[in-house]
Amino acid sequence: MAHSVSERREAWISIAIFLILVTVMSAVAHYAIVELRRPTQLYVGPLMWSPAVAAFLTLWIRGRKISSMPWKWAKTRFNIGAYLWPVLYISAAYGAIWALGFGAVPDPENMTQWAQELGLPNLSTPMVITLMVAIVATLGVIRALSTIVGEEIGWRGFFIWELRKVMPFGGIVLFSGIIWSAWHWPIVITYGGGDPFIQVTNFTVMIVAMSSIMTYYTFKSNSMWPAILFHGAHNVYSDKIFRLLSTSTEGTAVWGGEFGFMIPIMASVVGIYFWRRAKAEGM
Repeated sequence: MAHSVSERREAWISIAIFLILVTVMSAVAHYAIVELRRPTQLYVGPLMWSPAVAAFLTLWIRGRKISSMPWKWAKTRFNIGAYLWPVLYISAAYGAIWALGFGAVPDPENMTQWAQELGLPNLSTPMVITLMVAIVATLGVIRALSTIVGEEIGWRGFFIWELRKVMPFGGIVLFSGIIWSAWHWPIVITYGGGDPFIQVTNFTVMIVAMSSIMTYYTFKSNSMWPAILFHGAHNVYSDKIFRLLSTSTEGTAVWGGEFGFMIPIMASVVGIYFWRRAKAEGM
């Protein structure tokens, strides 16, 4: 899609305003989370909603309507597809981790905790896993969306659409992915618990790969909702399901989780697929 020089200039102005606003508004929450050591919902919630507020303010400053954003509910195949891809690559990542001995399944302590949370302490482990996964994969994702929506309104509802006016698909993926990742870096460095360089690198690779998939679905569906569902599924399956299913061994910290090697590797395979698919479709 070709844009005139004036349109490109206007887009860069909007991009700059948005990034300045999201940086300033995120700074307070980042300070509380990092310096005060308070990663509570009191600060995490405002942090995750700062991209949305920055997008709304940018539109207001630029004299544009919030209704111009891609609010419409996407077609079912896009929403379902976006939800399932994180399930696929996270399952593949942990399947490889367990097969290679970098972790085991299930974790007895967490299974006992799950049974207690369900109020069914005598239930068999397979049934505990089945019930808990079913609940977390549905109601857990819905609950997570309360803050994820704030992120996605900003990043996929506004930011990448402005980038589309000045960059090709690959540039959008790299630029938005690195910015989105850098926005998380203070928390990754503070709470990662391992080598900061390795963890930031792994996390950035994963985020850029996710950006490829999410950008494709956003532009393909002309809606931010597939990205919202993708983001919710990724967070819940990585942190609330597979991390708790897996016991820790010597290699788990290095290979497991969002800061380990395996999820970024598997996500990158999918991300490259969607990057090539977008190129083939002239996106």
